[in-house]
Amino acid sequence: MDLFLSALMIWFGSGLTALLIRKSTLASLVGTLTALLAAPLTGYIALQVLLSGRSLSLSLPWAVPGGEFALLIDPLAAYFVLPISLLSLFCAIYAGPYMRHAGQTRSLGPHWFFFNIMVTAMLLVVTAANAVLFLAAWEIMTISSFFLVAWDHHLEEVRKAAWLYLLAAHLGMLLLVALFLLAGSSCGSLNFSDFGPLAELPLSAASLLYLLALFGFGVKAGLFPIHIWLPDAHPAAPSHVSALMSGVLIKTGIYGILRILSFLPPAPAWWGWLMALLGAAGALYGISLAAQQRDIKRCLAYSTVENIGIIFLGLGFGMLMMAGGHPLVALFAFAGGMLHLWNHALFKGVMFLGAGALLHATGTRDMNRMGGLLKRMPLAGLLWIGGSLAIGALPPLNGLVSEWLIYLGLARAGTSLDGFAALAPLLLFGLLGLVGALALVTFSRLIGICLLGEPRDPVAAEAHEAAPLMLLSMTALLGGCLTIGLFPQGALRLLSKALAQVAHIPVNNALLQSVVPLGKGGLLLLTGLILFTGLLLWLRKLRPCAQASTWGCGFRFPSPRMAYTAEGFAEFAARHLLPKMLRPEVRGGQLNGFFPPPADLSQTSTDPVLMRILQPLFMTLADRCQRLRWLQQGQLPIYLVYIFIASAVLMAWSLWAGGHGGG
Repeated sequence: MDLFLSALMIWFGSGLTALLIRKSTLASLVGTLTALLAAPLTGYIALQVLLSGRSLSLSLPWAVPGGEFALLIDPLAAYFVLPISLLSLFCAIYAGPYMRHAGQTRSLGPHWFFFNIMVTAMLLVVTAANAVLFLAAWEIMTISSFFLVAWDHHLEEVRKAAWLYLLAAHLGMLLLVALFLLAGSSCGSLNFSDFGPLAELPLSAASLLYLLALFGFGVKAGLFPIHIWLPDAHPAAPSHVSALMSGVLIKTGIYGILRILSFLPPAPAWWGWLMALLGAAGALYGISLAAQQRDIKRCLAYSTVENIGIIFLGLGFGMLMMAGGHPLVALFAFAGGMLHLWNHALFKGVMFLGAGALLHATGTRDMNRMGGLLKRMPLAGLLWIGGSLAIGALPPLNGLVSEWLIYLGLARAGTSLDGFAALAPLLLFGLLGLVGALALVTFSRLIGICLLGEPRDPVAAEAHEAAPLMLLSMTALLGGCLTIGLFPQGALRLLSKALAQVAHIPVNNALLQSVVPLGKGGLLLLTGLILFTGLLLWLRKLRPCAQASTWGCGFRFPSPRMAYTAEGFAEFAARHLLPKMLRPEVRGGQLNGFFPPPADLSQTSTDPVLMRILQPLFMTLADRCQRLRWLQQGQLPIYLVYIFIASAVLMAWSLWAGGHGGG
């Protein structure tokens, strides 16, 4: 624990140091060196705990009512410390060249300060063993990430995204305060080590705590339908911050839910149903909207909603199967959901860093202004294609392994249960397959429109390759995707201790490792693909092919304007596979007569939950609250009357409660 505390102090201390440095290049150097020093320390500690299963703890006095500086690194905490350490390291390495242009006009010291504070807070959140310390770290994590989201605050859309994030985060915070106050009052302590009596709570009280945890932490996790901040905040933030928030910050919400579940009594079936159905709905909702976005980072943000939904589907279905007495099926579902936590951190890190490379090279996030980028930035383009294959769950990369385990759990439940109970898992199986099909549409569109063809805009024609350190970060993360895809047994071995803690059952490692796809044959498959590709290139070199223009449908002079747009590529899926409420809104494009005049066609895809449900609701509430402004008279005597009335009411209530209790 001394080593872990030292790493926290390095993160925090170097953040303060960077804040005092006015020269941007020096601030970036301090931030990068900090990550190179501190991240391996915390990652090493997490690996030791995951391999040994031995927990580390620390308790120091803290002069805060109910507070104690208590830390615990058990397998569950270590399972989250490892991806936080890994992703923060490569995001920090990436940030130096990525932020160099911004550093020419403003100091990067504040950026590195909030970046380091956010990493410190995330590490404290997943290791805190006291509710006051947990909430303090949670709030620091929120505030620091808010300032990082608002980095380009001169843009109105960035300011709106940052404020929406802050509002949603603090609404969730209210639920968490209520959660820990109720838990602390039931146990007489705010230390997690004293939360044992929560396991004896009646079902009604335990269910209240579960719902507070699910929706309080679910806001940060991006759980549907309280995901509303995520699609706006991720595009607004710098790309390495988007990668860190999508990859690990939102996972702290999942950690919170799992930690609270470890204190509560065994989950009834409806807890699992609620989590699994919200996850399934979020997966379909997220990927449906991702397939319609022309902003590459907004597309990736909705993909995050999808992947969070897949994680919740796996965990919720595992809870459901445990409640039904099917531990083997639950093991597959839990393992798939837990492993997808790591997999998503890796491939979404690649994708957001790749999106940053494209943005850095072209100055735009609009994929309709791109095209032909693979020819101009081949290394970044190939890495981005690799991340797309991973996120699309294609072999031999890691996305296939975790989703396969969830598929296997759903299939085994559908074939082993009897009667109507077998229908629901099979329906979820089909829904997950539909999500996978839409994911392939989404990321083939992202690759084709951005990287292939000819430039559609001068900014794409002038694009340049990403900086070496940016490519290094992307390569390392994609290497992690490939490693888990080819050798999933190692990841499952690291997962086993945390999985046993979450599932409350012994973990059969041999069984899990026997059903994962590829495994030892994955390396042979990869070698065969490389040799086959090399053979094709060699044959092409021996016999060069004749080159000619692509058939242009009768047009003699084809241009990039004739290529598919982002909207056109996904039109069939949007119009024929999605329900009406999820389809994009199309304006214009009507042609009349034999010789029609020029017409405009535009398409917008907004978030239905935010625009049609939550925004009208909050506008109505704001209007009702506006009518109470007459209470704000701005005169001291009237406020003194308010205080007197409130004090009198409280005194009368306390006297009545005391007398009623005594009677």
